[in-house]
Amino acid sequence: MQHDESPVDDQAAGSVTIEIALVVDDELVVAFEQLIPQLSSSSPPPTREALCDLVDGADTTLFLARVDGVIVGSLTLAFYRIPTGMKAWIEDVVVDDAARGHGVGRLLSESAVDEARRRGAKNVSLTSRPSRDTANRLYQRIGFDLYETNVYRFAF
Repeated sequence: MQHDESPVDDQAAGSVTIEIALVVDDELVVAFEQLIPQLSSSSPPPTREALCDLVDGADTTLFLARVDGVIVGSLTLAFYRIPTGMKAWIEDVVVDDAARGHGVGRLLSESAVDEARRRGAKNVSLTSRPSRDTANRLYQRIGFDLYETNVYRFAF
């Protein structure tokens, strides 16, 4: 399923398109084997079964960015309902090193925001390490506000 947004042309990056993953095939598995190490050195790439759970899950939407037909990035949009309404959270945004700086992250993020709005979410949240200057500037440019909060994590 192609996203409504028109492709963006960039001479260095080619034609960028954003789509929602509907099937898990060898191409998707291999793409994540290449992308996840660029996102996290401590997390292994997802298995085919884990990708199937993401793609088939009612509460997750897996966006893919393609340049000239090749998967160069992804973003996971997770939905959750709480007593005060539906919320959405952006996780695991990754763009291949070779495709960075050409609007791929922006298109992925804007597509996720559009989908969250379409599905009735009250807002979309995300976290980004302070050291990720480029990503933080991008999120602010497209309309995310820095939200003053403490984030706590209970690790297992």
